[in-house]
Amino acid sequence: MTDLSQYRPNVGVVLFHPDGRVWLGRRARTAGPHNWQFPQGGVDAGEDLDEAARRELAEETGASSVTYLGRTDGWIVYDFPADFSGPKASRGFRGQKQVWFAFRFDGPESEFDLCAHHEPEFDAWRWGYLAEAPELIVPFKRAAYETVAKAFAPFAATKSAAA
Repeated sequence: MTDLSQYRPNVGVVLFHPDGRVWLGRRARTAGPHNWQFPQGGVDAGEDLDEAARRELAEETGASSVTYLGRTDGWIVYDFPADFSGPKASRGFRGQKQVWFAFRFDGPESEFDLCAHHEPEFDAWRWGYLAEAPELIVPFKRAAYETVAKAFAPFAATKSAAA
C-alpha cells in the first residue's frame, strides 16, 4: 500500500468543449514532443478539492464559465522520475496524488487568457481529443492520464465520431 503522505495533494481538470473535445495546453518553457497537458495544480491547506480545481483552472487558463460533469474516485498517484529536480521534489515529495475533475466549458473562447495570473503555465492551447492526451503528456504522468481518460470517456468525443 502506498504511503500517500509522501505525495503532494493536487487537482487536475479536464475541460470539455460542448462538442466533447478537450482543452489541451502546451507547457511554457518545455520542449516537445511531450509538452501538452491538462490544467493541474496544488491544493492549499484546508481548501475544498472542487474549489481548488476551479481556482487552478481560472489561474492557468482564465476560464471560469464551467459546469461540473464529474470527478475521479480516490487519489490517482504518480511518482517523479529519479532525475526530477523540480521544486516539488526539493520539498521532499515523492510524487503527486491527484483528484481529477471534468467540467464543460460554457463561455466564449475569448475567456481563455493564459497570462491571467502569475507566470503562465501554458504558451498555447487547442481543442483535442481525450484519447490522445496520454500520448502528449510526459511519460512519467502517462499512466495517470490513461486512468483519467478512461474515467471521463463517457463525456468525450472521438475522432471517428467527429469525422
